[in-house]
Amino acid sequence: QVQLVESGGGLVQPGGSLRLSCAASGRTFRSYAMGWFRQAPGKEREFVAAITWSGGNTYYADSVKGRFTISRDNAKNTVYLQMNSLKPEDAAVYYCGADPSIATMLAIMLGKAADGVDYWGKGTLVTVSS
Repeated sequence: QVQLVESGGGLVQPGGSLRLSCAASGRTFRSYAMGWFRQAPGKEREFVAAITWSGGNTYYADSVKGRFTISRDNAKNTVYLQMNSLKPEDAAVYYCGADPSIATMLAIMLGKAADGVDYWGKGTLVTVSS
């Protein structure tokens, strides 16, 4: 069992930065691929970024590539999402997800519905507005 708690959301002006954190419980954290997803009002939950259990490989949605960075610290059971150059269209509730397989995350990146991920956090709200 893995429990995930996101933090770090808030209100930021366009062009600003935020760093989201996702703290995980459970000693098996380091065996899970981790991902960040987001859901805007009236839209489906979409893939943002994912990282393999070792942190050796990262993947990004085209819409955030070059602006967002995902990382993890297995000693702290935490995954991060550094978001720079934020745009109004980045506004959403951001969710952290954990799954034993990076393939699950990548399937969502390629368009599959985000209902196959084993564990979800409750989300943190990011608002981008002047």
